Amino acid sequence: MPHVLLASCAQARGLDDDEPLLLAALSDAGATVAAADWADPTVDWSAASAVVVRSTWDYAPRREEFLAWAGRVEAVTTLHNPATVLAWNTDKRYLGELAAAGHPVVPTAWAAGEAELRTALDTWDGDVVVKPAVSAGARDTARFAPAERDTAAAFAARILGSGRVVMVQPYVTRLDGEGETGLVYLDGAFSHAFGKGALLAGEPLGPGLFAAETITARTASPAQRAVGDAVLVAVCERTGAVPLYARVDLVPGEDGAPQVLEVELTEPSLNLPVEPEAAQRLAAAITGRL
Repeated sequence: MPHVLLASCAQARGLDDDEPLLLAALSDAGATVAAADWADPTVDWSAASAVVVRSTWDYAPRREEFLAWAGRVEAVTTLHNPATVLAWNTDKRYLGELAAAGHPVVPTAWAAGEAELRTALDTWDGDVVVKPAVSAGARDTARFAPAERDTAAAFAARILGSGRVVMVQPYVTRLDGEGETGLVYLDGAFSHAFGKGALLAGEPLGPGLFAAETITARTASPAQRAVGDAVLVAVCERTGAVPLYARVDLVPGEDGAPQVLEVELTEPSLNLPVEPEAAQRLAAAITGRL
């Protein structure tokens, strides 16, 4: 009987809505399965037939430690998604690669030092969003109005001081009414879509492990599917692997056309509860790769 370990973190215990559904689906598929903290040194990852990265939501402040863990796990068993995919995806500068390849990515300015910071912040006249290139759960992310550029600069300077590159994007105003659309792919095939309410439409985000989200079922439009499908092909070509799971987050540009906000290949919530068969599809994809 195959044994599957879902990599999580201690802080996420009881917070991952996907986990109980996936545990049950894998058990029904004939596997033994458990969740374990990726940072727990007592876990024997080699005892698993496969390790699936799920709610490792505390990795961002210690990314190098997390990637080193992924390398060790991959040396003794199968890891999904692979360590090379995690390394590429945990630095959001991959968005620059996708944009350079012609994919419609939300415009982004980057600042690796103080000299580039003011230029990045002044790239757009309206509200801007400032966040680190390495982050998870929308932490260290904030929206600033044009009159708050000095406050934005101080916020960005703190990110730089933590050793992380800063990214600045124009705030997409249509988000307030339409929200984000997430496209979920399992084993290279489209599974389902969901809607997410705008996170930065009101008060600043809190300091928790992740920002609270309003999730609803949603039907992806043909235009959204075209963008998501093309991005998935690009991911496969860039990483040399078909990811076990992928999430392409889209937002409406000022003209309504979908733009890529993020491509989640590391620890995304797949929002399995919005699609009745999604957990079973993911379980089948995992067991099919054993």
